[in-house]
Order: sequence, then C-alpha cells, then structure tokens
Amino acid sequence: MFFSACFVFSAHILPFYAVVQNFQLLVVCDSKMVDSQYFLPNDIGVAALDCAEAFGLLSPQEKLYAHYLSRASWYGGLAVLLQTSPESPLIFVLLQRIFRKQSPAQLEAVAKAAGLSSEEYQAFLVYAAGLYANMGNYKSFGDSKFVPNLPKEKLDALVRASQAFQDNPAEMGTLWDTCSCPLYSLMDKQKQLGLGDKGITTYFSGNCCMEDAELAQKFLDSKKLSAYNTRLFKREKGDKTCYEVRLASAVKKDCAVDGECDSCCGCFDFEGKEFSVKRGDYAPLMERVCHYLQKAQAHAANDNQRKMLEEYRRSFSLGSVEAHKEGSRYWIKDKGPIVESYIGFIESYRDPFGSRGEFEGFVAVVNKAMSERFAKLVSSAEVLLPELPWPREFEKDAFLKPDFTSLDVLTFAGSGIPAGINIPNYDDIRQSEGFKNVSLGNVLAVAYSTNKEKLTFLKEGDKDLFVKWKSPSFEVQVGLHELLGHGSGKLFVRDNEGKFNFEQSTVINPETGELISSWYQDSETWDSKFSSIASSYEECRAECVGLYLSLNKDVLSIFGHEGQDAEDVVYVNWLSMVRGGLLGLEFYTPESKSWRQAHMQARFVILRVLLEAGEGLVALEEVTGVDGKPDAVITLDRGKIHSVGKDAIHKFLCKLQVFKSTGDVDKGRALYEHYSAVGENGAHNFLRLRETVLLRKEDRKMFVQANTRINEQSVELIEYEGSASGVIKSFVERFQDNDKLEADLLELRKVDSSCWC
Repeated sequence: MFFSACFVFSAHILPFYAVVQNFQLLVVCDSKMVDSQYFLPNDIGVAALDCAEAFGLLSPQEKLYAHYLSRASWYGGLAVLLQTSPESPLIFVLLQRIFRKQSPAQLEAVAKAAGLSSEEYQAFLVYAAGLYANMGNYKSFGDSKFVPNLPKEKLDALVRASQAFQDNPAEMGTLWDTCSCPLYSLMDKQKQLGLGDKGITTYFSGNCCMEDAELAQKFLDSKKLSAYNTRLFKREKGDKTCYEVRLASAVKKDCAVDGECDSCCGCFDFEGKEFSVKRGDYAPLMERVCHYLQKAQAHAANDNQRKMLEEYRRSFSLGSVEAHKEGSRYWIKDKGPIVESYIGFIESYRDPFGSRGEFEGFVAVVNKAMSERFAKLVSSAEVLLPELPWPREFEKDAFLKPDFTSLDVLTFAGSGIPAGINIPNYDDIRQSEGFKNVSLGNVLAVAYSTNKEKLTFLKEGDKDLFVKWKSPSFEVQVGLHELLGHGSGKLFVRDNEGKFNFEQSTVINPETGELISSWYQDSETWDSKFSSIASSYEECRAECVGLYLSLNKDVLSIFGHEGQDAEDVVYVNWLSMVRGGLLGLEFYTPESKSWRQAHMQARFVILRVLLEAGEGLVALEEVTGVDGKPDAVITLDRGKIHSVGKDAIHKFLCKLQVFKSTGDVDKGRALYEHYSAVGENGAHNFLRLRETVLLRKEDRKMFVQANTRINEQSVELIEYEGSASGVIKSFVERFQDNDKLEADLLELRKVDSSCWC
C-alpha cells in the first residue's frame, strides 16, 4: 500500500528527497513497493518513427500541404500542456530554454561539473524526453505522474549551472523556483489525474467536483453546446455560485463577429446558478493553428480539403464545435487522400467527466499495400456485421462504407500516439453520415514488437508463439476494433419533434423481452450520457467485437492467415487480451478505487468475463518467480476459445450494445463497474496481483518524430536518432518563434494559476 508521506520503492532505483509544503517526501528502498508509477527508467525504449520513404514519394505540393498541417498540429498540441497540469507549461518552457542554449551532449559536461553522475544525468534526459513525449508531466497512457529520478538538489545544481540560467539568472530563477516543488511533489492528490480529491485536472478549476461537472453538462445540453472544446471554472460571488464555460478560440470577443449570425456567448441563469460562456481559451495557440491551416489551404488537393480546412479555421477562430463538425463532414468526403490528417479537440479519455476533448493533430502518408487489406475488410463489413450478437434493429440502418487506410505517421501532436483511430467522434455524424478508420502502420511496427526475455506472466511454451504472432494478431484486432467495433451499433434517439429513429412499437429489448423503454434525447450524446465510463465502456465493446470476429476464417484470410497460422493468430490475439487484462492492473488506483486508462480497464473487464466463463478457459495462478519474487502465470485453453470463449463474449457483448443503444445508463454502469471492480476476495486477489504487475512492469516506449522545414522552394525532412536526446532535439528544433511562444505559454498559465491553488 501507499503512504501519504513515505513512498516505498524497489532497491535498484536511486532514492530522492523532495521538500513539499514544509515536509519531506522520503523514498525508502524496499522490494515490496515499486517505483514504476512515478519514474521513467533510464533504459526506457525510445523508437524513431520512420516515414522517410513515404514522405519522399510525395509531390512538392503534397509536401507543402503536409508541412503546414504539421505546423498547425504542433502548435495546437501545446494546448495539451495547459490541459494536463498547472506546472506542465512551466516545465516545458524551462526545458526549452535550457536545451536551446546547450544540446544534451554539451550539457553533459556541465552536469558532471555540477556533481551529477552519468546515471543521474541520463535520468534527467529521460525525464525531459518524457515531458515532451507526453506533453506534460503525467503519462498519457495511465495518467499517473512521473518525476525526475534524481535528487532535487542535483537537478537544482544542474539548472543553475546551465548556460540559460547564467545568461538570465533572474528569469530562469523565477521559472525554476515556481515549478521545482510541483515538479517533484507526490502528494496523494498529485499522483494521478482526476477530479476533486481523486487527482489533478485542468479541465476544471480546482474547486470543482463531480456534481459541478454534471450540472455543467446539463447546462451545455440545454444550450445545445458541446463540451469538447471547453473548460469549466467555478467562482463564488457572495452567496452565489458562478461558472465560466470557456471555449477554445483565437477570437477573444464574446459578441457575434464576422461570419456569425449569433453568438453562443453570454450570461445565463440555470438551476439557480450563474453560467457565463466566454471565448479565448488558448487564444495565442489557436491563432497559430489558424495561420498554418490557411497556409495549408493553398496546397490542398481538392475542394473537400479546402472546405474542410476553412471550417477547421472557423472552429478554432470562433470556438465553434459546429464548424468543426462541418469540417469533419468534408473530411469524410475526402476519400483516399495521399496525405491524411485530422485536427481538433478529439478524445475525451483524460477528462475525468469524459466529455472534454484533448487537442491532437496528425498528418500521415498512405501506405497503399497495407491499405488494400483494410479495403477488403471494409468490403466484407456488410457480411460480417450481421454476425454480431445483437438483433438487426440494434445496428445502423445502413452501413456507410468508410475509408480504412494504413498510414505512416509524419506528425502526431498531442499526449500520445495510438495504434488506430476511428473518427470523428460526433455521434450524429457517425450514425448517419459516416466515419473514417486509420491504422498507423509505422507506429505498429515499432511500438508492439515483443522481446521474449521481457515477456511476463506467460508460460514458457507460449512465449515463442506470442513473439511470432503478436504483431500480426494485433493488426487483425486493430482492424476489427476500429472498423466493426467503433463503427457498429445504433443509438436510439427521439428528436425535438418527438420522432424516433426506430420502431418504438415493435423493437424488443433482448435483455428484458419487452419493448424499448429508454433512449437518447436530441441533445444527448454517448459521452454526455455515460460520462465517466463512456470511453472505457466503448473501448471494451470494440475490443469484444475484435475478439468475436477474429474467430471468422474469412477475416483471417483477408489478412493473409490460413490453416494453422490462422489458428495461431486467433490464439495469440485472445491470449494477448487476457494478458493485457492482467497488465491493466497497473492503471488502477486502490486509494480512489479508480481506473486511469480506458483501454486497460476494458481489457481487465474482458479478463474478468472470461475467468467467470469457467470450464478451464482461462487460468490465473500466483507463483514465485525464478528470482524468488512474486510472479503470476496466465493460461488460455485454445481448444475452448471457439466454444466457451465465444459464448461468453457473445453474451457480454450483447449486453454492452443493448445498454448503449437504449441509453440505459443505470444498467450499463452497474454491469461495467461490476467487472471493473478490483478486490482481494474471491478466487483471485487482484489487489495483491496488482503489486506483482507493478513489480514486473515494463514502461511503454517513447517516440521520436521527424520535423519538416522549407529549404528554398522544397520541403526537407529532418530525422532524429531514437534516444532521449533525439526526442529533446526534435522539440527544440520544432518551434521558430520561441521567445513569443514561451511568453504566451507562461501568460496563459499565469492567468489561471489561482484556480488550482
């Protein structure tokens, strides 16, 4: 267990001391507790995303289009610093100033003279790379804080000895003094992201709780406003509670401006509270995004791209989600582009309430050979969808065939890089107009490669098979997850005129045998209705679809797997899922009984479902490892996957879809929270297993991404080595207007600093 002032870590990690609010946080070396929640290890994997060949095949116009879209993405991605923690912008600026003056190689001599060992200096480089790669000091995958793995006094000495500090001691001193304590702090609330007493969030002011989030959602629904591009700030005026809903926009005026018939801004009374809707969040960053989108427009390949970028500009200028939706409609119509991209406030995983989107932008080049496989899967979708275990009435009226392409990522700005994406996330567009799927091929190639020596929790006989088929099986799972997982299922809706999009008098709920009795109102969305469980619940549904349909021989054939190879792919896919469920325990916080990562919670839920299926399908045993420390072994009976396993997923998946379609939050939440529970009673002590998982965990890789720059009339690709130094160098060279940019970031942070005191 964890203690509020005394943290216990494994003996191989250097202890550190951090003074926070007049008391010391002591790290005690003890093998019972491990450091993996709060440190990035010196040997963490760092991989360069290779896109040189794909980029080299682009025409000059396509290269310019990709370049300007990348600039827009990178500048917008800096908003994630402000969406993560109060101190993240400060740390980013501190690191940028240090490394602009001295490269990692040049700073090494300074570190040695300041008394740092080579291990301590490497720990600093890894921390800096981690801050850049996660766009903040909380892990993008897991939402737990990470701190430097060296004593605070050593880092203090290095900062003060740096050339940046020597050149400007007053400004650098203030910057360091302001961020050094929160940078190291591991007070209970600061260990993870969360709302209220469960953690840190900057989507809400520090005095907000879940009740405030629920009230704000009701207000937004009443005004038909989306929460995607908003933050919420709560203030007290005398005896009255006031809320400010702030829209991300370059424009700061709250009145109607050019291009608007009416403004959504203003002051409103709602349920006895005062709500004001204002513009201007991240304004200097949104200005830069709009500038580069306009530059990209000049090099667009067609009218759909030009209209798409125009609507995106309007969205980021005015803070209009409706404009972003319109841009997304043009994006869907832009079939088979050579350069693919998407940008905006997209995924709501890190909002504790589950409604606000984190900024991300990606630019990628189509991999034609791999895309052919996905195109075949799309062509088979209408045959495969009826195999899913819910009645026909619970499926969309018509399957709108999407683009499904394999992409080599040039730029992915945000807190992390996924393996695949199904977007847009707007329910009304997905249900009736369509969507796109992308698989990020060069991410899959390096992120999910498996080293046998580092494989945990599998029996020896499974390891060689796992290494051989992990990547091919994951490719199948990603394809099914994105296309037929996120792309399937209907939401039952009653519009403002009282009309239903289903036959209310005839459609039967298969779970009750009765007529449908619940649905979504016109202003409600999946995220707004299911809020805090929406993301993980949907990821679980998509993962179940992937497992279920991976048993189909025709699907496996599309991906080139036949006979025994196909059976091995199925086995490793299911084995990877149950192992992933065990690994997911790393992302559970016992103190708050909360999950910090949607996908890993989903995989744990699936593990619980398959364990509950019984009949020897899945076995989970606690053992003692060859090193004498606690260990575990998970096994899967491959002979029972097609029978016991398929039946268990069939029943569970049907429940997930029915509760989602009908908007039955109470039953959906009860089901999902039941299987998400991590306890110490029953057949498996999952709290004890969590300690074993932490003891043997391996940190996720970081990625180094290339930069582009215009050299006379051509666009040049700048690549970097796959190391912490490579990550640092790529970010130092990424932005041109450094002084103004950093001043803007510091001012944006300063304006709201009192909201998190």
